[in-house]
Amino acid sequence: MPEGVDRRLWVHEVDRPALVLGSSQRDDIVDMARATASGVEIVHRRSGGGAVLLVPGEVLWVDVLLPAADPLWEPDVGRSAWWLGDAWARALAAVGGAVVHRGPMIRTAWSALACFAGVGSGEVVVQPAAADGPPAKLVGISQRRTRVGARFQCALYRHHDPAALPALLALDDTDRSMLTAALAVGVATAHLTEVDLLGALPTRRHHGDEHRRT
Repeated sequence: MPEGVDRRLWVHEVDRPALVLGSSQRDDIVDMARATASGVEIVHRRSGGGAVLLVPGEVLWVDVLLPAADPLWEPDVGRSAWWLGDAWARALAAVGGAVVHRGPMIRTAWSALACFAGVGSGEVVVQPAAADGPPAKLVGISQRRTRVGARFQCALYRHHDPAALPALLALDDTDRSMLTAALAVGVATAHLTEVDLLGALPTRRHHGDEHRRT
């Protein structure tokens, strides 16, 4: 987090596969032999949540910085990402059924392990055809908050292999199959460009736009 936080958008380009662990996750959840054999780097982020697999060409990864003095700042952590979810939803207007989840965290048996296995407040989901079915996550949002502001880390899958993340975790065959099945129905994909997203954000935010390669 920079010392002088202003409204800023960082668009990251993923140039090699990486398994990104949340701030409370330890390396022992990873099958290191499988990760090494697959050429996947293990890295940690300062924001919370479960693991996310980043693969070149498959994910749109955007960080949004917001100062604590900004009119969009929300002290209630449960509501703090609603405005950002709304911006993503505007950009995804062509995706039928895409809405911002404003309820409590939807936890599953796997949500503490894999980010896209659960849904947090402010994240964008696609509502299922069946009224009693679970929503599929379209945009995952985690955040790091300090006294000067917040850094929201956002990911949207353009393409998604539900078996890819479970294959890298220290799970037995049964649990690996169960997590794969959960992600197969719990993750939605959409092809969204950086330009589409920028067009949906408040105009003032454009002044801090940057691209980063990571």
